[in-house]
Amino acid sequence: MSGPAQQAAALWGLNPAQVTLVARRENEVWRAEGPGGPYALRLHRPGYRTQAELQSELDWMAMLAAGGLTVPRPTPSRSGRLVEVIGDTAVDLLTWMPGRMVGAQGALDGIADREGHMRRLGALLARLHDLSDAWTPPEGFTRPRWDRPGLLGQAPLWGPFWENPDLTQTQRETLLRVQATADRDLAAREAGLDYGLIHADAITENVMVDGDRLVLIDFDDGGWGFRDFDLATVLMRQLSAPDYPALRAALLEGYASRRPVDPQALDLLLLCRALTYLGWIIPRRGEPGGEERSRRAVATAMPLAETYLEEKHG
Repeated sequence: MSGPAQQAAALWGLNPAQVTLVARRENEVWRAEGPGGPYALRLHRPGYRTQAELQSELDWMAMLAAGGLTVPRPTPSRSGRLVEVIGDTAVDLLTWMPGRMVGAQGALDGIADREGHMRRLGALLARLHDLSDAWTPPEGFTRPRWDRPGLLGQAPLWGPFWENPDLTQTQRETLLRVQATADRDLAAREAGLDYGLIHADAITENVMVDGDRLVLIDFDDGGWGFRDFDLATVLMRQLSAPDYPALRAALLEGYASRRPVDPQALDLLLLCRALTYLGWIIPRRGEPGGEERSRRAVATAMPLAETYLEEKHG
């Protein structure tokens, strides 16, 4: 039986019988065997990204790969396009990246030198930001914006986090106060914050270890944003780790090859990062494991929100 993945493989001249599903998260990812080695065939969630956004993501990734970062490299189809469309599904093909995933839900599986890992990841993100700053995107380049309206506006990029159905009424009221206060706080700081292209999803599932190298995958949520937001995304999954202070210090030390980080601004963006997941899960709550993920998002965000308000208002 021929499905979209098999149809897509043929557009790249790959054997439709040699594709295997390896992940079904935001997108479906299939491993496709080819004469040049394995590839990652991505079938994108319909409606999540426009074709222009996908083309922009691939142009950006190609630049990063050419600049020496170990990231997937897009591969043109037989017709020369980086993005093909089958029905309502956009498809692209990336080089298959070596190594193993660091871990699930923040776990640093098999990482003996946890601080060393964070130091290397900080340096990798700094290099990504450096390359992005030195690049002039092509005409028509468009990616999501993790700016102040995208994080704390009335229509946040990942949805109205205060409407998560697993929140109590008291928690909703708390988050609405947090939204207004944090928006003013970020407005006062944003002129001095480093802003540009960011990965925006460097969680442990999207970082791979290949010997002594780190590999960054899944640029699906990458776009324009505060650089410290990339660091906040890494740190949010480590908040409950007993060595969190040391991991945080190591990440910032690795990143400091680019510029120092303002700890207060980082804490604010860490709160913003936690809030985004409350909105992200709302349309996905009915998917397998969605309710559990939603409750976990609430359990992560609310202590940060409450602590933030206490520090601001006493």
